[in-house]
Amino acid sequence: MNTTFPRSTGPPLVRLGQGDFVRDIFPQDLIPDGDHMTTNTLMNQITKGRKPKPRRVMLYGTHGIGKSTFGAMAESPIFIPTEDGLGDIECESFPLAKSLGDVMAALESLYSGEHGYRTVVIDSLDWLERLIWNEVCEDEQAESIEKIGYAKGYAFAIEKWRTVLRALDALRGDRGMTVILIAHAKIEKFENPETVPYDRYSPRLHKLASALVQEWADEVLFATYKVLTVKVDEGFNKAKHNGVGTGERIVRTVERPAHVAKNRLNLPEELPLDYRVFAEHVAASRGEVGSTTTPLTQNTDAAPSEGAAATN
Repeated sequence: MNTTFPRSTGPPLVRLGQGDFVRDIFPQDLIPDGDHMTTNTLMNQITKGRKPKPRRVMLYGTHGIGKSTFGAMAESPIFIPTEDGLGDIECESFPLAKSLGDVMAALESLYSGEHGYRTVVIDSLDWLERLIWNEVCEDEQAESIEKIGYAKGYAFAIEKWRTVLRALDALRGDRGMTVILIAHAKIEKFENPETVPYDRYSPRLHKLASALVQEWADEVLFATYKVLTVKVDEGFNKAKHNGVGTGERIVRTVERPAHVAKNRLNLPEELPLDYRVFAEHVAASRGEVGSTTTPLTQNTDAAPSEGAAATN
């Protein structure tokens, strides 16, 4: 491969790089800029400072804990449902997507159409994965994704996942929309090379898709119930520890042996399962003042209703 730029007559002022990666700088590459001379290269495109963008959030957790309600608390949300679970939540949504084409059509309409939505919520990823697999099977004329030899079906599915993520990035970058992706949880055996294998919670997706979406997301949040351990004396110098549920719904923002999670903003390890609290911490981490979200000092239990908070 030769990436050398076309040369003009005469020797270059300077030659950068070596081997196949050579960049010659000629006099015409120097462009007057006031009293200075600048080089017509990527050096002119260097930027400095923070450039905050809307968040890309993946939220996963057990069934019925309130994941969809978390999405409904976001700023001006619109749902793209891939499963029928929004009946008890006050929200706006597209019709139930029955194919990957339906999902892409909804994303396209949000990109090109006039609207006031500020957040797009896909609910849920594990049902979206089924739609992706169905399309892969149609492409390959296979009965199931398992029937595509040498596990190639899952590799084909990854390309379709990338198409979805590119569309979401376009909404984020060009339309300024926050992205919330909702998934259910599963318990997987994690082969930790530093310890013996152990169980942990992770998104209920194929491992290739799960790794891709986790890497893409800015935050991966695990929704769960807060559990306390209580030591119980059984007599005869014996004791055991029992788990006691408080009923409090929380999100974990940092990975631990029990679950997958991450965040890029140095968020607290534990937050209430409330998008408004999450958004307030995001704003605080950026040093933003005058956030439109509910202040952390206020009670956030009022909306949505308690019944809705227990849905999905």
